[in-house]
Amino acid sequence: MAGHSKWANIKHQKARTDARRARIWTKIIREITVAARLGGPEPADNPRLRLAWDKALTANMPKDTIERAVSRGAGGQDAADVEELTYEGYAPGGVAILVEAMTDNRNRTVAEVRHAFTKHGGNLGTDGSVAYLFARRGVVSVAPGVDEDLIMEVGLEAGADDVTFEDDGSVTVLTPWEMLAAVNAALRGSGLEPVHAEVAMLPGTAVPCDDEVAVAVMKLIDALEELDDVQNVYSNAEFPDSALDA
Repeated sequence: MAGHSKWANIKHQKARTDARRARIWTKIIREITVAARLGGPEPADNPRLRLAWDKALTANMPKDTIERAVSRGAGGQDAADVEELTYEGYAPGGVAILVEAMTDNRNRTVAEVRHAFTKHGGNLGTDGSVAYLFARRGVVSVAPGVDEDLIMEVGLEAGADDVTFEDDGSVTVLTPWEMLAAVNAALRGSGLEPVHAEVAMLPGTAVPCDDEVAVAVMKLIDALEELDDVQNVYSNAEFPDSALDA
């Protein structure tokens, strides 16, 4: 399968913001701790923890740091008062924004999220205002240079429902979110080492942005990403190449 991938535009956006995350380890440790509390300390039996563990390794986090986070979560420490929240709103240009957060103080978090929206020309919406525009999917990214026939065969047999070959030679494998761990494991088992795997909220339709709107939307996303309690930010913005390269 080939053609334009809805994930490609978001992937570039995330690469831009992830590169500037000074606190990315804190966010990953929080995810590991909560995953271990909810699903147990064994990655083999806890797909969410397995993905968070892999993300930590990709971020060059030491194994002992990961294991301490797992122990804290499995022991009920630190993560006991943490709750997961989703905020919905709009950026300039009518772009939908979905924010996933983990917090031990929802009043603080909603105030910070609302301030970011307001400061950057957006507005925080009500529950359900934009969530219907997104679908939870599994996303696996594989670096250029892989055997295209092999990755299609392995991915689709393992449960993937779309394999897209990007312009830069990389490959994006989309799966039902429940099948992400199985597909990721199958790719690894066939020598196809993914560079990234996660459960993400992907938009069903995109809102094209001109340069001016794209800059405004990116500033809002950056501001939200910088908040300590925010784990992920998704949008349905379609950015022009000129904005992505800026």
